[in-house]
Amino acid sequence: MKRREFIVGCSAAIAAMAGSRITGFSFSPEGSSMDDIFIYVFLRGGCDGLNLVGPVNDSFYFAERPLELRLTDSGDNAGLILKNSLTGIDFRFHPKAAELKELYDNNSLAIIHSAGLTNGTRSHFDAQDFIERGSPNDKNLSEGWFTRYLKSAAIGDSPFRSLALGAAMPSSFLGSNTTVALNNLNDYKLHGDPRISDLLRTFYKGDRLIDKVANNTLDSVRFLNSKVSSNTSTIDNAYLRKAGYLENNPFSRSLASLAQVIKLDVGLQVATVDYGGWDTHEHQPNVFANLTEGLSKSLGAFYNDVANQNKNITVLVMSEFGRRLKANKSGGTDHGHGNVMFVLGNKVNGGKMYGQWPGLSNEQLDNHVDLAVTTDYRTVLSEIVVRRLQNKKLGYIFPGLKEYKPLGFLQGNDLPIDFSSR
Repeated sequence: MKRREFIVGCSAAIAAMAGSRITGFSFSPEGSSMDDIFIYVFLRGGCDGLNLVGPVNDSFYFAERPLELRLTDSGDNAGLILKNSLTGIDFRFHPKAAELKELYDNNSLAIIHSAGLTNGTRSHFDAQDFIERGSPNDKNLSEGWFTRYLKSAAIGDSPFRSLALGAAMPSSFLGSNTTVALNNLNDYKLHGDPRISDLLRTFYKGDRLIDKVANNTLDSVRFLNSKVSSNTSTIDNAYLRKAGYLENNPFSRSLASLAQVIKLDVGLQVATVDYGGWDTHEHQPNVFANLTEGLSKSLGAFYNDVANQNKNITVLVMSEFGRRLKANKSGGTDHGHGNVMFVLGNKVNGGKMYGQWPGLSNEQLDNHVDLAVTTDYRTVLSEIVVRRLQNKKLGYIFPGLKEYKPLGFLQGNDLPIDFSSR
């Protein structure tokens, strides 16, 4: 083996080890649906839900926002009309959300408005931490809610049962020993001489955590590459263009990698994908339009890309909080409270809005400034966990949760819910 091949191979392995945590697996008789795949898309930064799905005929909405920061029923900012709106209000999609509108119209996408974290924090870090740990009040939880879900489910023996797409592991997988962090499917391999893998194993023969991580990482690399065949598409610009993804959009590329993993049938059950940049305190109109177009086109391309598998796929889209009703003086909006959530999938009762609209008058706003939260985000997650993933341990997955009241946006059967902490 040449020295250069050894160095290149070791560098790739070390990079893979740094991004992967797969030291063991958990089993439980509770079980889960082994066929369903849940994809958790997080819009980091606080997406302006009132600009993404807005009530164009609401006089308070009209009065508190300049034309460029609200949707209208006509003109350049005319929103895309939504059927089956809430309480007779004329809600519309942002004009750059054409693909989302198409998915909504064909009943594959449901909208939940005025949803979110119930504790009212306007801190990005606190809100994301509370949401991803699965509790509105306890930041001392040592595990993310996905980690507790994985521990309560019979997740099988695939090293790709849970996957985090992106450069970092989100807190929803905090404490997980079974989750692989994958930034780019094309790079998840050992380069150079094929003997590098066996040579690296000779360095990690003990029982230390690093030994387990190293060996399990090498196992995951071998497992994934054993699934890759000559028919597997390389995720290059030509592939992205043909599939409808955006070439220069990291979110699009992450979804393209995720689609390939799904099509490789490696036993994936849950995955997270981040899409950042939504903290629009200033110059919001153009930034928001570009972000919305990226979200819409990327999700549309992904859903088409996995058309043969999407009968078992459920996608949730949410952000840590919304933005204030009233625009600021910098052409943007500040941290708010209630927000919009989307659920996409073949088993979604789509083409409809869910939740309770609180209104935008001064007395109806949270602290007289923000859209109020009328649907706890855990209510939305719980319906997915129960009806699609077939897991009843809501008290363990979401500590402190005391009730299960599904909104009905998903097909599937409910279970006798277990609200115990274990």
